[in-house]
Amino acid sequence: MNPTDNQPSTSDVKHANSSLVTGPPQGATRWQKVMWWLDFIVLVNLARLRFVAIIVAIGVIITQWDTLVAYYERWTRPSNQVASSAAEFEWFCPMHPSIIRDNPKEKCPICFMPLSKRKKGSSQAEALPAGITSRVQLSPYRVVLAGIHVWRATRLPLVKEITAVGYVEFNEEKQRIVSARVAGRIDKLFANQTGQMVNKGDKLALLYSPDLVVTMQSLLDARRSGNSELVEGSKTRLRLLGIDEEQINEVFADGKAPTEMTIRSPITGHIIRKGVVEGQYVEEGTVLYEVADLSSVWIAAQIYEDDVPFLQTDHGSVANGTSLEGTDISAITPVLPDQPFTAKRAFVFPHVNPATRTVTLRFEVDNPGHQLRPGATATVKVHVPISKMPMFAIAGDAADAKKSVDTVLAVPETSVIDTGSQTIVYREASPGVYEGVSIVIGPRMADEAGAVFFPVLKGIEEGDRIVTSGSFLVDAETRLNPAAGSIYFGGSSSGKPQANTTVRPTTPEDPKAVINAAFASLDPDDQALAREQKYCPVLKGSELGSMGTPLRVTVEGETFFVCCKGCLPKTKSSPKEVLARVRDLREPGKLPELSPTSDEVDPEVEEALNSLSADDQLIARRQKFCVVQNKALLGSMGPPIKIEVNGQTMFLCCDNCRKTALKDPAKTIERWKVLTKSP
Repeated sequence: MNPTDNQPSTSDVKHANSSLVTGPPQGATRWQKVMWWLDFIVLVNLARLRFVAIIVAIGVIITQWDTLVAYYERWTRPSNQVASSAAEFEWFCPMHPSIIRDNPKEKCPICFMPLSKRKKGSSQAEALPAGITSRVQLSPYRVVLAGIHVWRATRLPLVKEITAVGYVEFNEEKQRIVSARVAGRIDKLFANQTGQMVNKGDKLALLYSPDLVVTMQSLLDARRSGNSELVEGSKTRLRLLGIDEEQINEVFADGKAPTEMTIRSPITGHIIRKGVVEGQYVEEGTVLYEVADLSSVWIAAQIYEDDVPFLQTDHGSVANGTSLEGTDISAITPVLPDQPFTAKRAFVFPHVNPATRTVTLRFEVDNPGHQLRPGATATVKVHVPISKMPMFAIAGDAADAKKSVDTVLAVPETSVIDTGSQTIVYREASPGVYEGVSIVIGPRMADEAGAVFFPVLKGIEEGDRIVTSGSFLVDAETRLNPAAGSIYFGGSSSGKPQANTTVRPTTPEDPKAVINAAFASLDPDDQALAREQKYCPVLKGSELGSMGTPLRVTVEGETFFVCCKGCLPKTKSSPKEVLARVRDLREPGKLPELSPTSDEVDPEVEEALNSLSADDQLIARRQKFCVVQNKALLGSMGPPIKIEVNGQTMFLCCDNCRKTALKDPAKTIERWKVLTKSP
C-alpha cells in the first residue's frame, strides 16, 4: 500500500471546507493549509467583502465631501497666466448688446445665438444722457405688431376737474324766525301745518295779550288828548312789539283797542318748523314759526384736502363768499341728471373736518320751481382752468406779481408710467429707437373734449414724439425682462393694433421716416439748410439724416452739414475740397456725384486700405463698398472698420455703421453677398 493513499486529496479538502467551516482538515500539509485558508478568505467570502467595501466607500464620500471638492478645485484650477488671460475677454450677443457673459459656452437668452468674443471695455457703449433711464431699439415689424403710436407733445388749455359729493341745504341768509314779542295766548293759527307755503304778509296767528291792550289804549288816549309826543312814543312801542302801520291805522279807524294781535309772515317761503298750537300760552321770545325761502339753496360739497390747493381761496371777505371767478362749479342731482345747476358764488371753509379729512365747499344756486330739496344729494364738479391754478403761475415783472398761463405742455394719460419712485414716458428718438425719459408731472387734468392729460413740468420739450399706445410694452422690453417683453408684443396699452395695419415679419424700415425724424431735431433754419444740401460732402452718396441727426459744421465762415462724426476729420484735413463739394451740392439743377466710378483711384482710399493686413485688404477690396452705406467707398472715411457677423468677416466705412450692421445680421449678410457676389 502506498503511504500516500490515506492522505486527503485537494477535492476532498474543498468539499470539507464547503460542508463545514471548522478549519483545515486534519493531517493536511502546510501547503494544503495555506491553500485552504486562501480559498476560504478570498473565494468563499468575496461577495461579502465587496459589499462591506462599498458601504465603507460611501461613508467616506459622505463624510469627506467638502474636502474632496476642495481638492478637485485645486487640481482643476487654471494657472494664473491662463486666468488673467481669460479675464481680459467677455462674450456678448451682437443682436442684443446688453447680454454680456463670462462663459463662452452660454447662449443669448433672447435669440439663443452663440455669443461673440471681445475685450472687456471695448463695447463702446455710450452712457445715457441725464434724464434718460433706458433706451431700446425695435425692428419695424415689432413696432407694427405692438401697435406703437406716437403723439407730438404740445401745449394745451387744460382744466382740472374735481368731483365730490354734495348735499342740498337751506340758504341760511333766507331763513326767518317768527317769535312772540309779548306774552299771551294763541287764540288762532292760520298756518297750522309744517311745510305750508306762505307769502310775505300772510296771517300766521292771532295772539291775545293784556300788555298789548294796555299799549293800544294808551295810543288812543294820547291821540284824543292831542299830545303828539305821546302818540309817537306809543307807535314806537307798538312797532317794537311787531305791530305795523296798517294795524295801527285800523286801531285809529275803529276807535277802540283790539284785544288780539295778528302775527304775519316776514318773508315768502315754507314753514319748516311750527312751535305752538292753538290755545297755548307763550312767553315773550317764544319761537312760533321758522320760515325758509327756497328760491335759492346752498350746496355743500366735501372736497378732499389734497384738492384744496387747486382752488384760489380768499377768506378776507366771508360775506361775499370766496372769489372763485373763472372756476366753473356745477351740481347734478339724481332726480334731474340732465339739468346742471351752476353756482352763483362759493365759499371754502377755512378748516378741515378731522373725521372725513375733507374741506367743505359751499356755493349758492338758484332753485326755480323748488326743484332742489334740502337734504338731497348731488354730484358736484369743479372745473379749474390752468390760469386759476397757483402751481402754474409764473413770476411777473414785480417781485410779488404773478402772471397766469393759459396753456401748459402736456402728454396723454396712456403715455405715463408711474413706477412708484419715478414717472417715465417713452420718447421716439428716431424711427424704432425709444428712450425712457424721467419727467415731473402735475395733477391729472382734461382738455376741452374730455381726454385725460398730465401737464409736464420738467423732462421733455414741446415737439417731442411721445409713445401713447404700447408704452407699457416698450417699458417691459427695456426695464423688466427682455425675453418676457418679447412674449407680450402684439398687444398695447390702449387695445389691439389697428385692423387696417398690415403686419409682416419682413416689414422694412421707411428711409424717409428715418430722415424726417433726424431732421426734426434740428432748428427750422438748420432744417432748410440741410434739406438744400441733402447729401454729405465727405461720404459720397450718403444722404443727410440716414445715419442720425446731421452734424452742423462751420469751416471758413461757411456752415454746412455732414452725415456723421466719422466725416469730421476730413473737413479739417481738406477744408477747401469739402467746401467745393458743398457748393456743388447746393447748386440748383446740378446732379451731385453720388459715388465714385470703378476706374477712379483715390490716393486717400488706397492709403487707408494699405493700412490693413494683407488678408484684410483682399476682403475689403473685394467688398469695395460699406455693407450699411452701399454707396460709401471703403477707405473714403479712413481705415475701414472690421466686424464679424455670424462668423463672416466684413468691413464698414466708419464705426457709426456698426450699430446698424449688428441690428439685423441676416440683412447685413445679404448686403455683403450682393457686394461680393458671393453665393
